[in-house]
Amino acid sequence: MLQQILQTMTVDPDLLSELSDEQKAILFVKIREEQVRRYNEFEKKNQDDRIPRKPKKGRKNVDFLLGKNGKEWVWVMGEHKKDRSIEEMIELEIQERALKEAEREIEEIRRQEEAELARKLEEEKERMEGEQHQKEEELRKQREEAELYASLKQAREMARKLEEEKQKAEEEEKIRVEQLRHRFAEDQRRSLERLVKDKNRRSSEIFTEYMCKREEMEKIAEQNLQEVELSWQEQEKKAKKAEEEVKELARRARIEYKNSLRQGMNVLNAVSAFSGNGTNQKPPVPPKSDELRKSAAKVIKKRPPRPPNKQAVVDWFLEEERPKGVGTDPCTGKVAQWFHGVISRLEAENYLLNMTLGSYLVRVSERVWGYTISYRAEDRCKHFLVDTSEQGYQFFGANQLVHRSLADLINFHKSNPITVTGGELLRSAVGQLKDPPDYQELMRPRITESTAL
Repeated sequence: MLQQILQTMTVDPDLLSELSDEQKAILFVKIREEQVRRYNEFEKKNQDDRIPRKPKKGRKNVDFLLGKNGKEWVWVMGEHKKDRSIEEMIELEIQERALKEAEREIEEIRRQEEAELARKLEEEKERMEGEQHQKEEELRKQREEAELYASLKQAREMARKLEEEKQKAEEEEKIRVEQLRHRFAEDQRRSLERLVKDKNRRSSEIFTEYMCKREEMEKIAEQNLQEVELSWQEQEKKAKKAEEEVKELARRARIEYKNSLRQGMNVLNAVSAFSGNGTNQKPPVPPKSDELRKSAAKVIKKRPPRPPNKQAVVDWFLEEERPKGVGTDPCTGKVAQWFHGVISRLEAENYLLNMTLGSYLVRVSERVWGYTISYRAEDRCKHFLVDTSEQGYQFFGANQLVHRSLADLINFHKSNPITVTGGELLRSAVGQLKDPPDYQELMRPRITESTAL
């Protein structure tokens, strides 16, 4: 199935929905590797045929700056001796940010203080204008009295005195206004000096706060990194352990295979030694029976990439899988508790909804030629596609362990997790919850030529 997908580079949506997350990841990696391989072959094939051509007029062209070696000039930040390190750049950025924030706060305080000083200056001017107006009113009254009760000479003398007092008052008013302006300028200068000091102090405080926050974030990041590192080491240990177990199984299988070949050769040598009066003649090959021809025709018979309907899946199971004893317990000969018929993904999840962690069932897939193991995980249900071939049964993907029967695959993963990261162990099988069972159409008696006659 994987080779067919890599040849066409297309995945059927129904098949994709049947795969688990791990199997999807494996499939996407294999497709990407096949794309890279095809691209490298294409590049190698057309490498000699490439001729550099001049760009056509009217089209944009990008030219890279070349270095002394004739290749594109590349500048890597941090390699030059004048380049700042990442820590220096971050510290400088924090200082600039703290200075801008302090300037913004000090500018706001400066505007408020200037508004307050302007208000006080305006009030002082209004007060002085009121006093001046009051004095002018008194001088006017005195002048009127002098005109009514004194002689002309006395009136002139009084007017002169009043004019002198008026000029004196105006000069005093000018002096007081000048003093007021001088005092306002002095207060503004002192306020500006104080704001500059406050700006530097506030900038240092903000910088210190930023550095403290950065240290806290670095500590948190370091703790998270340590936790991730420990988790990764633990997963690596599990992966190495599982890899060692697979290697040990493969080594045992090779040893058993070599022993069986050696025993077979010994038997053949013994038979050839004692047959035919010492002559090394081979016995004639018996003719093939009708059953062997039919079974061979069935093996050679090709199937479409995916089942067209449910009945095709049932016929496939009855013709090819039922004779192998799929779905039966090898110890009792009865239907295995974990075996279910052609049920959908949703029906399988309903079976496992209220079950404990590690519960599982095996269902015949309606969308592909194979089986699906539905597994109850902590937060959801997982579905693992089991591929069928002439060699045996294995999970979908490359470099998977092949088992002779579906029951062997189930028994193997009762003590070995399906995936290293997930740690899925098949603990308790989920049987039938309805009557009649959903596998009834798969386990009905087969009608053969002998029974029909």
